[in-house]
Amino acid sequence: MFHVLRHTFASVQLEAGESIVSLATWLGHSSPKVTLDYYAHFMPGAGKRGLAAMDRWLV
Repeated sequence: MFHVLRHTFASVQLEAGESIVSLATWLGHSSPKVTLDYYAHFMPGAGKRGLAAMDRWLV
């Protein structure tokens, strides 16, 4: 049960756009890479947000 709550927390945070570094710290992972290995699939818009930020910066 605890694992399900932890997984839900992580997935909701990433879908909301929270930093992978912050989430890794909160979950007690040894590095953000560990967090990415488990939860990267919950970040489908991550690349799009970065591209959009560059578009806004260039305009």
